[in-house]
Amino acid sequence: MAILNYHHLRYFWVIANENNLTRAAEKLHISQSALSIQLRKLEESLGQKLFEREGRQLILTEAGHIALDYAQAIFRAGDELLSVMQRREAGSRLLLRVGAVSTLSRNFQLDLIKPLLALEDIELVLHSGSLNALMQQMQEHTLDLILSNRPAPDALDRNWQCHLLDEQPASLVCQARTTPVNFRFPEDLHHAGLFVPSMESEIRTAFDFLLNQAGVRPKIIAEVDDMAMLRLLARESGTLTLVPPVVVRDELLSGHLVECVQIAEVKERFYAITPERHFPNPLLKTLFQNFTPSNQGKSEQKKGSG
Repeated sequence: MAILNYHHLRYFWVIANENNLTRAAEKLHISQSALSIQLRKLEESLGQKLFEREGRQLILTEAGHIALDYAQAIFRAGDELLSVMQRREAGSRLLLRVGAVSTLSRNFQLDLIKPLLALEDIELVLHSGSLNALMQQMQEHTLDLILSNRPAPDALDRNWQCHLLDEQPASLVCQARTTPVNFRFPEDLHHAGLFVPSMESEIRTAFDFLLNQAGVRPKIIAEVDDMAMLRLLARESGTLTLVPPVVVRDELLSGHLVECVQIAEVKERFYAITPERHFPNPLLKTLFQNFTPSNQGKSEQKKGSG
């Protein structure tokens, strides 16, 4: 039985990505002739031709495309193995690396991770950034979990699960002393000043759609893509603010802010995105088991194929 050579497979993967033997050899720091020999040995062991030559380019054959899919899966598994073993040394603390989209409510993040803070021998690493940047980190095995207010983007060459953890209606809030009397939604928003999330937010998109249908045109004073800043603006001004209630929970409880109206049609959703791995981080199970959604958000899964 032929034995698959891991190094030969790596050489093939680089050639396939470069589409050129010379560039691949330079990247691998070996001679072009040596690389050709290694490729030929792989083709002999598989019993299939992996490339066709078109000018100076190498084009994958049908067998080459199949081999490339397997190679990518093998290398992902290898990277995962290194990641798992490096953080599971005997007697070491369990490590959970969490990335959170920068626009996500800090209160929601705290509610989710709070059960882990009471456990011993646990280390949390928290990152924030854009969803695309965090997805890239997860693919590089430097994150175990992404918290987001948007679902994971579809892609053909990635594998993940996207869980809807919770959802809650957005609200218009304002300072208690400036609460409108007999407030009517959406009529009283016509030409009214507002603080709102940026256009990248799902609740902003739904909110604008609702107002457009009603023919209402508010005056947007500020668009904010950071929920912590939106909370500060709502707290320090008398302006109506569109925000998920969890963001201003403390201010609502203290009475400093008042919920003028809850908008059932406009919902903020909270997602947990996890990679599909043979050895998932055991802390993820603890995390999800101890989380109680405010509105019993249902779980959904989305997989990238490949």
